[in-house]
Formats: sequence, C-alpha cells, structure tokens
Amino acid sequence: MANVFRLGLTGGIGSGKSTVARLFAQMGAAVIDVDVISHQLTETGGLAVDAIAKTFGAEVITPLGALDRAAMRQLVFSDPNAKQRLEAILHPLIEQVSTHQEQQALARGITFLVFDVPLLVESAVWRLKVDHVLVVDCGVATQIERVMKRSAMTLSEVQAIIASQASRQERLAMADSVLVNEHLSLDELTRQVEKIMQRLGLSS
Repeated sequence: MANVFRLGLTGGIGSGKSTVARLFAQMGAAVIDVDVISHQLTETGGLAVDAIAKTFGAEVITPLGALDRAAMRQLVFSDPNAKQRLEAILHPLIEQVSTHQEQQALARGITFLVFDVPLLVESAVWRLKVDHVLVVDCGVATQIERVMKRSAMTLSEVQAIIASQASRQERLAMADSVLVNEHLSLDELTRQVEKIMQRLGLSS
C-alpha cells in the first residue's frame, strides 16, 4: 500500500474549517469529521444517549431521545466538571467510530486522510494520530460575525464558545501549516487549499 498521510485539520468556531474540509474531500481526501461523529452518537438512537441520560439526567435529553445541545451547552458553561464527564462518554466512542471510518477509507485505497477535529489543540491524543496539523485561522471578530450570521446564537453565547476553546495563539503554536481565511472568496480559498496539497506532495 502507498504511504498514508494523515492531516489534522482544526480551527475555532467560524473559522471556515468545515468549508476547507469539503474542499479537501473534493480533491480526493477521505474526511473523518469528529463533530459529525459526535452528532451521530448523540442523536436519537445514538450510542451515547443512554450513558448521557444516566450521567446527567433526563433534562438534557429531548422528547425524541436525542441530546438537548442547548441544555448541555448551558450545563457545561456553568459546571466545568460536566464537560469532563461528557468527554469521558464521547471520546472512546468517537475513537471507535473514527478508527472504523479510517479502516474503510484505507480499504477503498484512499491514502490521504483528513481528520477534522475542532478541539485538536486541546487533545494530546489527536496530535499523536496525525502527521501534520493545519490550522484554519481568522480573527475573533470574523468568527463572531460568521457564527451570528449562520445561527440564532447571541453574541454572549458565541463569545462563551470561543472562550471555551483553545485560544488563537494556542492553535497557531501547534500548527505545522496555517491557512488564513480572512475575506477570501470560495475560489481564493480553493486555491489556498490546492497550494497546501502541492506543498505536502499530495496533488495528483
């Protein structure tokens, strides 16, 4: 089998990381999206729902049997230990599912894997799993503007999420490469991704 390259992709909320991940997928990468896996685990019938209900109570579960994200977000913001308990449930399951997806991609002959991990900087485990860390970067004002445009969150809610994540400086300190996504059109962003592919020797 050809050498496998594992790229860790991260960035703060509103950085445009998900758009960059889609561009990598269009260029032939297998994208393993930790946020998507987490959502699948906590939706109705998800593998994590029962354990979450037992740990935190029915008040964080919707009538349809999914995680009530707004309720859990408020709980995590008010109780630092809640985040650790939630991660103790989710992280082993995310590891299990992501490993399975990786094996499926390799079986299809795909050798460029992108691990889209919002909290990569906060996780020493993920840093060890990837060959190269790409940080999608932008200013905090841009993050806030983008998130408020696409969601119903208030300014204080967005600011609280940003504050709960690694700082911009912490992400940049861990980066092997940085893609600055400020005021770029989709075409310009695509060209930046193509340049990164070329620099890493991943272009066809």
